[in-house]
Amino acid sequence: MNKPRIIVGLTGASGVIYGVRLLDLLAEAGAETHLVITPAGERTLAYETNLKINQVIARAHTHYPYTDIGAALASGSFRTGGMVIGCCSIRTMSEIATGVTANLLTRAADVCLKERRPLVLMVRETPFHLGHLRTMAALSEMGAVIAPPLPAFYAQPQSIEEMIDQSVLRIIDLFGFEAPALKRWGEDLKPARPGRAAGPRTKEESA
Repeated sequence: MNKPRIIVGLTGASGVIYGVRLLDLLAEAGAETHLVITPAGERTLAYETNLKINQVIARAHTHYPYTDIGAALASGSFRTGGMVIGCCSIRTMSEIATGVTANLLTRAADVCLKERRPLVLMVRETPFHLGHLRTMAALSEMGAVIAPPLPAFYAQPQSIEEMIDQSVLRIIDLFGFEAPALKRWGEDLKPARPGRAAGPRTKEESA
């Protein structure tokens, strides 16, 4: 591989903009992106953004139809650097956990697990019930990384775009790519000096 190949999956879970930004920022980091979008993902794209599906496909190096189970991504002999599903629906997560995969997106994820390649699932749901949590635990035991897109307020984001990018850059960081725009605690962001320990306060201190 001349460039590291990273698979990006988009599902019907809310937060499709994370997957779109993944395509952009992975390309900037020097990756070759391979995209699979579910029909529900296309629907969410229309709900949550002003982007057309062809505009998203154009951001990827290669796009594969969701139903093409004979595509290169379905085989472990096609080398990749791993896969990110952002965001990942509960249905997609559950299908991957069973190993009974019915489409190219979940098959590609299964290939990453069996070939011991990184698989990062940006699971998007709240609240979780016990079945969700047990499924995530099972996937973690299989080698997947469960990485919900949670905002990092310590980075003091000034816009929604900055919040999205901080989460996406953390994902890119997991694959070993350089992410110079990522705000790192203890480097770009200095911890505040510790104050007085929490405890009872006098009336004068509370005034």
